[in-house]
Amino acid sequence: MPNAAASLHQRRRPLAAAELAGVPWLPRLSEAERERAVAEMRITDALPGELICRIGRPATYWFGLVDGLLKMSTDTARGQTITYSGLTPGGWFGEGTALKREAYRYNVQALRKSLVAGLPVDTFHWLLDHSIGFNRFVMNQLNERLAQFIATIEADRTPHPEQRVARNLAALANPVLFPGVGQLLRITQQELAYLVGLSRQRVNEALQALAAQGLIQIEYGGLRILDLAALRGRSF
Repeated sequence: MPNAAASLHQRRRPLAAAELAGVPWLPRLSEAERERAVAEMRITDALPGELICRIGRPATYWFGLVDGLLKMSTDTARGQTITYSGLTPGGWFGEGTALKREAYRYNVQALRKSLVAGLPVDTFHWLLDHSIGFNRFVMNQLNERLAQFIATIEADRTPHPEQRVARNLAALANPVLFPGVGQLLRITQQELAYLVGLSRQRVNEALQALAAQGLIQIEYGGLRILDLAALRGRSF
């Protein structure tokens, strides 16, 4: 069990072999590049409510979610929270901030107990300077994330809850950004309601409708994605 009195940084440790196997960009590296990355990567237990990234803090790591669920958001001047996206297993995030070595413009918070890995920013830049495979991975990440944010904006502007839920499910199960998810998205209806910005009741109704159309299957502990393409392009 993680020590809640210690900070995320103090709780960090090297990754175990099983955890390294879930890092999607490691196979793209040469032996020497992989050796350095593995030696410098660290992982930590994030408790529910803990912030992994905080607005205004400088980026010191490029982060990846090994297990759990995170939320990327910001707060308005009026105290309202705007959620940009949920972050699911296998996803690495914050490469834009790491590239520019700037302060975070968003918060990333654990919605439940999560395992978060981090690669030091200096190592991130060293890999960019030395590895073509790593560059291609980061470029693909940036391109896919841009498409995801455009889809998120479209979903947030629709008044139809089924479409909002469908588009958000598609984003959370994106196989490029979150390769650790697979077909079974482990998320509760309350967590999904929190990310989508609807009541749990409205989310439940939308999920039932999507299940009736054969797009998802509601299972114990999560949602099985049956037709990702249809969820992405669903219009009502």
